[in-house]
Amino acid sequence: IPPVKFDEIIIDALFGTGLTRQLEGKAFETCKKLSETYIGSRSLCLSIDIPSGVCADSGSVLGAAVSPELTVSFHAPKRGHYLGKNAMLAGQVSDLAVADIGLKTRNPHPIEGVCLVNNRQDLLSCFLGKGIGAKFQAGHKFSHGHALMVSGGVGKGGAARLAARGALRIGAGLVTLACPASAVIENASQLNAIMIKSLKDDDTLLETLADHRINAICIGPGAGVSPKTQHLVKTILDAKRATVLDADALTVFEDAPEQLFEMLHEKCVLTPHAGEFKRLFPDIHEKLGAPATKGPAYSKVDATREAAKRAGCVVLFKGPDTVIADPSGRCSINSAHYERSAPWLATAGSGDVLAGFITGLMARGFSPMQAAETAAWLHVECALSFGPGLIAEDIPEELPKVFSKLGV
Repeated sequence: IPPVKFDEIIIDALFGTGLTRQLEGKAFETCKKLSETYIGSRSLCLSIDIPSGVCADSGSVLGAAVSPELTVSFHAPKRGHYLGKNAMLAGQVSDLAVADIGLKTRNPHPIEGVCLVNNRQDLLSCFLGKGIGAKFQAGHKFSHGHALMVSGGVGKGGAARLAARGALRIGAGLVTLACPASAVIENASQLNAIMIKSLKDDDTLLETLADHRINAICIGPGAGVSPKTQHLVKTILDAKRATVLDADALTVFEDAPEQLFEMLHEKCVLTPHAGEFKRLFPDIHEKLGAPATKGPAYSKVDATREAAKRAGCVVLFKGPDTVIADPSGRCSINSAHYERSAPWLATAGSGDVLAGFITGLMARGFSPMQAAETAAWLHVECALSFGPGLIAEDIPEELPKVFSKLGV
């Protein structure tokens, strides 16, 4: 609670975690009043368990919801604290506290059925030499993987360069950026440790992929929305390497998502933002936006799980409430809210760096799910370490400082 004097304290305990229907009548008017009347006033609003008017399963606002300065949840946080409109409303103006009430649980994760990506030791064990992908003193650059970034043409390479820099900083042993011949000089003038490969056509890509030391590929950032990109995606997926599909590599299949799904395999990670998710999974997106009439509202967790099952690979649904799921139903939430709020991550190129982080980790041997979870968490940590004023180029360069603070 901010160290200021309040004229009054409002305790919001109208509804608990079981609310699933749209509010109406006096309940609606009361929640609406509490969300509007006290904004900017010298009143402190404290919600018990979850703000009244919020669905605890999905974070959906059921007509109107209280906007507290502090929410105190009992025993464990709920999905709705980190998802949907509630999480967006929370932003930087709300805090969340969890009160221990002595209950025991068999669930090792703080949210039932979903892992909240916040366990540093689990996420960073590989960086500390305790698992697959760890860097050992006896290793060499090829021991840590060779990542390939496929870029667009002249003037379109910035996104792929950001991804390449992210992959290199996160520990891939080598990174190569493949681009059309006309863009080689442009990219070479801005890259040093990252190698450049002239990519004339599909045959040239096949020749490049003949080097089996290339074990992780990223395509999409700056690739362009064209039939050529579709052909490149098909060629890459046929190689059955660890693959991140982002941005244009997703949008280019807007009119035929089933065509993409047929080519995907278990080593893939899709990284759509809300617009790209809607293009690939329009029916799922429609359910996500539908208001709850009975039962828990359909949540971003539900949507991402359904999408991952349909695609047959890991899906990372981006946003401040990033949700990551694999086809088996395993699911994680990487929340950038409350003490981890980093709104300055909403900057051009931020997602390209994230794609590079995931690719670099898969090059090092991380599984797709582990790579996506770890990359998303470190992405936020870099933003928190840098602070306001962040631009995409800053994110990879902040990694050494983040690793140092974490004892890596």
